[in-house]
Formats: sequence, C-alpha cells, structure tokens
Amino acid sequence: MKRHVLRSTTGLLAAVAVVAWSGPLFAQGRPGGGRPRPPPLLMTTTAFQDGGVIPNKYTQAAGPTAPSPALKWSQVPEGTQSFVLLMHDPEPVLGKSPKMDITHWLIWNIPGTSTGLPEGVPTGELPDGARQVSLRSNGYMGPGAPPGPYHHYTFELYALDIKLDVPQGTPQQASETRNAVFAAMDGHVLGKAVLVGRFHR
Repeated sequence: MKRHVLRSTTGLLAAVAVVAWSGPLFAQGRPGGGRPRPPPLLMTTTAFQDGGVIPNKYTQAAGPTAPSPALKWSQVPEGTQSFVLLMHDPEPVLGKSPKMDITHWLIWNIPGTSTGLPEGVPTGELPDGARQVSLRSNGYMGPGAPPGPYHHYTFELYALDIKLDVPQGTPQQASETRNAVFAAMDGHVLGKAVLVGRFHR
C-alpha cells in the first residue's frame, strides 16, 4: 500500500514540474498507429530508494558544497539527442505558499549517449556541453527543508530529440532559465522518468 501512495504522490508532484509553463511537451506521432510502445525511460540511484529519505551527505545538512547523487538511466528512447534533468521541491506550491516551486538543479544538453551522471557533478558548463543552474549556483543545490513534514524532492529526466539552444544563465536567472528550457523542449520530449527522495532537517 505504501508503494502505491508514493507513486500517486510522485504523479502529483510531477504535475507541477513546470509551474510557469503549460503546453504539449511530448513529441507528436510517437509511437505510430497500433504498434507496441517501447519500454519507458528508467532512472535509478544507489544513494536512496525511490520515495525514500535522501542521506544528509547530499543535502544542505552537509553544507553548501554537498555533492549531487549519482544517477543512472536506461531504456533510452530511439532518436534521443540530449537529456534534461530537473530536481525541484514543489512542496511550497502544493502547500499553497506564496513561494515559488524551488529549482534545486536544472541541467540540460546532457549528451544523448549518456547513461547517467556521476556523484558530485562539478559546477558550471561541463566539458560535454551540458549546462546547469540552481537558485544558488551554476550547479547542484542539495535539499534544505526545515524541521517539520518531509519535502518531496523530485528528479525528472527528459529524453529529447534535439539539443537546446539555451544559454547558461546565472543563479539569479534560474527561474527564467528554467522557463526557457521547458519552452524549448516543447514538442521534443521522447520519454520521461521520475525519481523522488524525501528530506527534512
């Protein structure tokens, strides 16, 4: 029963992934007719179980330079040219807070040949061309929920049939950059995977 509750929560959280953007993100016409659908894109981590508690090592409890968790993905859709990964905390929006959904990590133009990200991705534009931003840096910002109910930190991976022409941006422009990335993704999403971790201090 607990697993079903977590999955339902995941679906609700994913629905608010793009607070300021609405529209058909998925590419049209895939798959065609009555052909069987390909297996869904999958994302996993050895850092925590899907729906489980994120260890302090990867959170603000360990300080501002806490590393990002290692992520792996498989069953990549045919034709994938790049990936976008968004880690966000939608709890304020779900709680009807005046605060915006919090962007903890947005990384785009991850090469389509990639099968994951290592632990501790460095900040800034990466050698493979991937760009990233969060509300505090040009890189990963760990969970930092205060004491109280758990916040559900949602990792969303998108497989795209294009690379995105969206500049790096700055932490002060994180919301605008996120909007630009998701607008550029419109109609180019081949698959999506979601992973949720919980944290509070």
